[in-house]
Amino acid sequence: MDAGGRLERSDLEASPRRLLNRGRAWNPDVWLVDVADRALVWKDFSTRSAAVRWLWGPWSTGREVRAYRALAGHRAVPELLSAVDALSFAVAYRPGRPLSRRVRRHLRPEFFDELAVDVASMHERGVVHLDLRHRSNILVDADGCPILIDFGSALCLRPGGLACRVLAAFDRRAVRKWRDRQAALQEGSTSRRGAS
Repeated sequence: MDAGGRLERSDLEASPRRLLNRGRAWNPDVWLVDVADRALVWKDFSTRSAAVRWLWGPWSTGREVRAYRALAGHRAVPELLSAVDALSFAVAYRPGRPLSRRVRRHLRPEFFDELAVDVASMHERGVVHLDLRHRSNILVDADGCPILIDFGSALCLRPGGLACRVLAAFDRRAVRKWRDRQAALQEGSTSRRGAS
């Protein structure tokens, strides 16, 4: 780690780590790394093709780092720890379970209200996620609260501007989709209990 607290690639490569997701052609590898007894998630494009390392990787990394910086202190978003280099960055590890059907069976009733508030708060800062329909991007922490991760598709826009308002609709539709699926899941459970 340098004097400014920035993580160096050598720190991360030398620390105990576990691969969470092997990136395909255009996507980064995602590692869970233990640095100085602190767990963090490291997203890294360095093993991709030359074209990705020179073009897509730096652009995508910069975009995602901007989103995390804009959301600093947001209760549902992991803290950005370091922009490591042009191809990678690290955020604090926030353990949680993806919004699968099994997990949704045990959600607190207010979960989706909290999720809607968290997404609206994100939009107030000018960030649109654009990939909340994917269940792995919404986690449920140990207290049953939402965690928003993977801002690889996110855009940082002028808060309240037309583009932000228009694109925010995609995130709100994703929240409605999850609410609707939850209602259907609960209705199905109630019907099965009534039939037994």
